Parts: sequence; structure tokens; C-alpha cells
Amino acid sequence: MKAVIQRVSHASVTIEGEKVSEIQSGLLVLVGFEDSDTQEDIQWLSAKIANLRIFGDEDDVMNLSIKDIRGDIIIVSQFTLHAATKKGNRPSYIKASKPNVAIPLYENFVSQMEADLGKKVQTGRFGADMKVALLNDGPVTIIIDTKNKE
Repeated sequence: MKAVIQRVSHASVTIEGEKVSEIQSGLLVLVGFEDSDTQEDIQWLSAKIANLRIFGDEDDVMNLSIKDIRGDIIIVSQFTLHAATKKGNRPSYIKASKPNVAIPLYENFVSQMEADLGKKVQTGRFGADMKVALLNDGPVTIIIDTKNKE
């Protein structure tokens, strides 16, 4: 799994002119899946995101997690995170899971994130043409790959 985590002042997802998700202070998480991803990857990534200390404390030092600030999360599936760009100028998405594999992984990830946060998270719609708007706060953007747990 690959994830791009962005600390936001606000974010939203619009599909066919309808705003389907909207948050204020929190995280926008773009996530992509590959066939080798497992429930272990889902649990590890969810716990990492829930406890990632990237929000400012009273001294404006990044010591607080999304759980600490009781912030919200929007999770958006994004297969293009698995783009291979080594050859040519047209990215290949061969490593990205097809919907029959990716949808259950995405749904499990959303459920795991809700369990780890103890609250509902918002989402986009898998496979839809989504318009994602955000105001990156900081900017703070973290990239995590569960195949490279550093």
C-alpha cells in the first residue's frame, strides 16, 4: 500500500457536482493498493496514520496526532500512486490492483481506520472521477509505503 497523507485546514471531495465529503482540520489520505497488500499492511498503515504526530501542540511543535486533536479524515482511493515511470513518458499502472482486489482492501482500510480512530471517516467513491479540494496546512505531506517500513 502507498499513502500520501496531507495535513489540511479543510478538504472536500466532489463527484458529478455533488460534494460527498468535507472536513475541516484533519488529514486527507490518498491510498493506492497492489495485489500483494495484506490485512497486516492495512493494520500497520492505519495505526501509523492514527498515531502520526504531525499536529502542533501549545508550543506549535508537531507533537499531536489526529486522535489527540480529534480531527477528521477523508480517505480517497488513488491507483495512480502505483505509477511506474521508469520507461517512456506514459506511466504504467500494472502494479496497481484491479477493482476486484482493490475494493475489498479499500473497504477494509476504511473500517480499520474507523476502528483505530474510534469514529467515522469520510471517503471518496472508489473508481469515480473525483474533484478533491484541499488547503494543505504547513504544508505537511507525508508519503508512506507499507513495503518500505522505515
